Amino acid sequence: MKKALLFINGEPPKEFPNLSDYELIACTDGAFHYLKDLNFPLDKLDFISGDFDSYTESFDSAQDDRQYDFEIIETPDQNKTDFHKAIEIILEKGFENIDVYGASGGEQDHFLGNLSVAFAFKDKANLQFFDDYSSYYFIPKKFTISDVKGKMISLMPFPIAKNIETKGLKWPLYKEDLILGERIGTRNIAENKEVVIKYKKGDLLIFVGN
Repeated sequence: MKKALLFINGEPPKEFPNLSDYELIACTDGAFHYLKDLNFPLDKLDFISGDFDSYTESFDSAQDDRQYDFEIIETPDQNKTDFHKAIEIILEKGFENIDVYGASGGEQDHFLGNLSVAFAFKDKANLQFFDDYSSYYFIPKKFTISDVKGKMISLMPFPIAKNIETKGLKWPLYKEDLILGERIGTRNIAENKEVVIKYKKGDLLIFVGN
């Protein structure tokens, strides 16, 4: 399974994933700042993309980093976020499985915007977010997750998920609905090693605690 790794401009991870798990590694221009500060091995990057408004230096000065063999892709379209444009580039390069770091933390409008981008691509890409607290991603209508006993599991409708059934959670759902603004399914606990979730309509975002 071909996998891509993308860093975006949120809270930097305290630890980097195993880079050997990925065939493509990229970042937005804002994330490039913290990767440099954290001594990330820049020779592992395949490309940097963005409108480069986050650069404290000029775009031309970014070319100074050409001692590293990564591509610099300028994406000036202001109608899309840098994250959105980076996902488009990664899909064009033939990768549908994408792990994303740096989506949360910092300014919360960015976080909500990142969720909106993930929602827009949920039928085209398998996007999974990671931060220092949890992983989170949209799940299909029938979904099983393993090795989660004792972990916090939250289910967030986006904005509605109907006729939900779960197995393996401390507080199970039996053909119940979750609706943003009325009822959500946060802070549940996995009592079994394996958790099964099914639902009929809508969209559901899962958060799995570390």
